[in-house]
Amino acid sequence: MNLPLLHLTPGGPSPARRQVLARRVRLLVAATITYNVIEAAVALTAGTLASSTALIGFGLDSIIEVSSAAAVAWQFAGRDPETREKTALRIIAVSFFALAAYVSVESVRALAGGAEAEHSSIGLVLAAVSLAVMPGLSYAQRRAGRELGSRSAVADSKQTLLCTYLSAVLLVGLAVNSLFGWSWADPIAALVIAAVAVKEGREAWRGDACCSPAAALTADTGDTGGGCADGCCEKQA
Repeated sequence: MNLPLLHLTPGGPSPARRQVLARRVRLLVAATITYNVIEAAVALTAGTLASSTALIGFGLDSIIEVSSAAAVAWQFAGRDPETREKTALRIIAVSFFALAAYVSVESVRALAGGAEAEHSSIGLVLAAVSLAVMPGLSYAQRRAGRELGSRSAVADSKQTLLCTYLSAVLLVGLAVNSLFGWSWADPIAALVIAAVAVKEGREAWRGDACCSPAAALTADTGDTGGGCADGCCEKQA
């Protein structure tokens, strides 16, 4: 006796759950934009006063994070966010590349004999605060984006996570310069920022930021049988 075939479709969030997740992403994006506008203003002002390439690069990264978050906000403002996802990813990727190009040029100029960076107490405090704030925002958006299956939301969360790494790099660079007078530490820290930005930009351009909703869900529940493309869900866990 032949039994009828059952066509199994991958599981995913229900329509109601997707609405909740989309609303959560919008709120997290709004919080990210607000914080980064303040962060950019403080970093650029302090960086200009202290002639710090790393601080200025950090401030520019904050501006790029705003553009990245705005791209996701624009995507989720549409009736069908998935149709806008590729464009949002392109905006995020280009933002990363623009940051890397500017910071690289300014860092090389500083190493070649530009103005030496001065001590910046404001910069040190800003880096420490960002190091404390950004991981939570990134984790919350990454988790919501993975469950929703949104590559752009996860890419934006990686931009926020990048700010955490950059905060640590900036804090070390500014501290070394302040404590030991090693002015080269500032542009070196900026070059690290540029290198990470290029890596993240390439991943965003390729769309490697997220898995399908079903794969993301299996990763969250610990079921490795489904798997993710290139293991990206495991990397995001």
